[in-house]
Amino acid sequence: MTAVEVHTALANHPFLAGLPESDIAKLAELAFEVRFQPEQILFREGDPSSFFYLIVTGHIALELLAPGRVFRIETVGDGEDLGWSSLLESVNKQFQARCLAPTRALAFDGPRLIALWEGDAEFGFRLMRKVVGTVADRLRATRLQLLDVYDKRGGAGQ
Repeated sequence: MTAVEVHTALANHPFLAGLPESDIAKLAELAFEVRFQPEQILFREGDPSSFFYLIVTGHIALELLAPGRVFRIETVGDGEDLGWSSLLESVNKQFQARCLAPTRALAFDGPRLIALWEGDAEFGFRLMRKVVGTVADRLRATRLQLLDVYDKRGGAGQ
């Protein structure tokens, strides 16, 4: 992607909806395109955090690994974000991310993005509000997955 294409992709990305043009311009300076293939593991649960992604096209499964089982917590795709833990210092990945379809994304180095918003608290606040929404969504998806597993096992005392 050219710099203009990156900027356009960011300006049209649903995750960034409502952010001022100045925020999009700052993000465009840090963004770079990445591509993933089906079955490619982007990161594993417990890995050190590194990159934050905005999915342009494709699908990625967020999974929890348990002895003998893999629980798909959620599938993220076009217009969504991935890798929120990269925006917090000293937080490892909470899930495994496995690509389900050819995927294009815009990537951001977590420490560089953190440094950017530490230099501009208003920008950082606006972006972190969006990230907190993702964390809440993932928590809700995990809760629903656990309730589903619990229900399939017959509930308590069964």
